[in-house]
Amino acid sequence: MDESSILIVGAKGQLGLALQEIYPGAKSASIDDLDITDADSVKNFDWDDIEVLINAAAYTNVPEAESQEGRTAAWNVNAVAVGNLAKVAQLHDMTLVHISTAYVFNGELDMHTEYEPFSPLSSYGSSKAAGDIAANFAEKHYIIRTSAVVGKGKNFVRSLLGAGKKGISPKVVADETDRPTFTSELTRAIDFLLKQQHPYGVYNVTNGGDVVSWADFARAIYAAAGFDTLTVTDSTAAEYFAGQAIADKRPVHGALDLSKMEKLGFKFTDWREELKLYVEAELNTEKEK
Repeated sequence: MDESSILIVGAKGQLGLALQEIYPGAKSASIDDLDITDADSVKNFDWDDIEVLINAAAYTNVPEAESQEGRTAAWNVNAVAVGNLAKVAQLHDMTLVHISTAYVFNGELDMHTEYEPFSPLSSYGSSKAAGDIAANFAEKHYIIRTSAVVGKGKNFVRSLLGAGKKGISPKVVADETDRPTFTSELTRAIDFLLKQQHPYGVYNVTNGGDVVSWADFARAIYAAAGFDTLTVTDSTAAEYFAGQAIADKRPVHGALDLSKMEKLGFKFTDWREELKLYVEAELNTEKEK
């Protein structure tokens, strides 16, 4: 696969940055070049020589998506834009790689497979579910469903490291569970599917390892960072999000079943191993500043 035939949309986000690291020869487009929410902008873009279109763009502000303005923005980026990209991918015989989320489910099941029917609780989840449906307009598509993404940007691990450096012992939600996904694992899985030309369709991708509560994830972060004198206290989601519209609209269980990818031969990396490397790199970067 020629890297120059890849176009990364959303190249400035956590996943987009990681994709550029493994595909340094890939193309990317800013909003000045390509507004994916505008059908004419997508239609008139120069698609010559593009064979793989990776959509790493998304509206991810889950609480804000419950506002009227946020709901509109989420729908435009997460649903309308995906339809625009899928149509152009079909027209130009491109492979579309689209990133989805566990928020398309209500979280009642302990583990979510690729075949579970949509049951979103939030406006964000509804917009992402609509985007998954829209991606099917492209015959050649991979929908990568993931959760709790950690990379270069604003994320849970960086927030906890910032709190720990300030000497804060935080309260963290303990009645919601997930399995973290580092962008290094996500990009490795995308590359695996593309280069080995596995069947098109929906694939769950997170790191491997145990499923944990957000509070236990926070404890693992503090342990990796050496914040031994600080503690993480359990909180319920109802307590943590009291007074917020998003309080009851988050999946209780966000972990994804990884067996479909495993059957293809993909070996998942334990998230605890990735966490140690990530925290070490973050702390070393801080020392160099």
